[in-house]
Amino acid sequence: MDVTLHLAQDPEADALLGRSPLAALVGMLLDQQVPMEWAFKGPRTIADRLGADDLDAHDIAAQDPDAFVSLLSEKPAVHRYPGSMAKRIQQLCQYLVERYDGDAELVWKGVEDGRELLRRLEDLPGFGKQKAQIFLALLGKQLGVRPKGWQEAAGAYGETDSFRSVADITGPESLTKVRAHKQEMKAAAKAAKTARK
Repeated sequence: MDVTLHLAQDPEADALLGRSPLAALVGMLLDQQVPMEWAFKGPRTIADRLGADDLDAHDIAAQDPDAFVSLLSEKPAVHRYPGSMAKRIQQLCQYLVERYDGDAELVWKGVEDGRELLRRLEDLPGFGKQKAQIFLALLGKQLGVRPKGWQEAAGAYGETDSFRSVADITGPESLTKVRAHKQEMKAAAKAAKTARK
């Protein structure tokens, strides 16, 4: 895995995401309730604070939980909720150590069926169906991981030429389009909720 991603809109953070399967998974895990760029810059910030060039699942899983919370809480914090996210990242890394010998890429490497890959992603701690589908779309659209049926398994996020999620961000222009789509979805959801009252 060595591609150029543009999710953090920061060259060093994006370089790490493009070469490190674990960094990409951690970025996806952090992508909730904060701006996308903030979430995907998180893995680089964590690596820097650990004094490393990359994230290591064995190392993170073995960290003292309180010390790891402190590491994520340092200013600027890695996430709006550094305590809960520190716990989730450690749970993810512990799972990867137990199931995949700490190698995040083994979650998808050699998987030949999109539904099986979606199931594996959904099994990851902190990954529900939507997050798993978005990450599957990111794997297929930008990281060259395209098992049979991957687009169908990714649902709407797998559609070609869409601007629904991080899977579709290739630069500032597409980021703006994805943001606009998300705002439309929020407005539609709000209108539907109001209509039901």
